Amino acid sequence: MPLTFRKSFRILPGVRLNINKRSWSITTGGHNGPRHTRSSTGRRTTSMDLPGPFGWRRTRNAGRH
Repeated sequence: MPLTFRKSFRILPGVRLNINKRSWSITTGGHNGPRHTRSSTGRRTTSMDLPGPFGWRRTRNAGRH
C-alpha cells in the first residue's frame, strides 16, 4: 500500500486550503450550498450534496471549456 500525503486547513469560515503531494487547492462554500474548488494545476470543480445519497459534480481542466 503506497503512502500518501494530504492535509486540509481551515483558513476562514467556509474556506479551506488543501495540500497534497502534487498540488494545492482552495475550496469555498459549505454544507448548505455548492462548493467551488480551484487547484494550482488549473482544475476547477463545482460540487453539491443533494438530498439522500446523491451528489453532483462538474470539473473543468485548464485550457478546456
